[in-house]
Amino acid sequence: MSTPTSTPTPDWRLQRNAFDRLVLTDEAGVEHVGVVPVRAFPIGAPDEGLSLVGSDGHELVWVDRLSALPADLRQLLEAVLAQREFTPVIQRIDSASTFSTPSTWHVTTDRGPTSFVLRSEDDIRRLEDQTLLILSSHGVVFAVQNRSALDAHSRRVLDRFL
Repeated sequence: MSTPTSTPTPDWRLQRNAFDRLVLTDEAGVEHVGVVPVRAFPIGAPDEGLSLVGSDGHELVWVDRLSALPADLRQLLEAVLAQREFTPVIQRIDSASTFSTPSTWHVTTDRGPTSFVLRSEDDIRRLEDQTLLILSSHGVVFAVQNRSALDAHSRRVLDRFL
């Protein structure tokens, strides 16, 4: 079994196979099918700390900085991460069905209008710098990147739940 390696000069290769799964070929020439990229800090430092994890759950490669990788490898990883990290950004809270939970929220996101059910106030997680993560009843995580940058109506609705 290979030990985790580090960038910036990768001695490993990454590509998609015919079934669209990631295949990592390590420095010993061993192929690992079904590799999954996992960011260490997806919200706070998305460029720093990326692990390529094998199908057995063990880390195969550690990448210090995504931006330090060659362009083709970085683009492949960014495309895979974009599929895995579906996090719509709330731009406006249009309405909430009630100011207690569960509550149905109608919002406008960077991907268009949608609605979701907020089960509990505990499903709103505060991060640093006015950032919030809101977990819907279906498991979709919505982000508010800067709570104070929302319009007054959206801030009023949100403040009722915080």
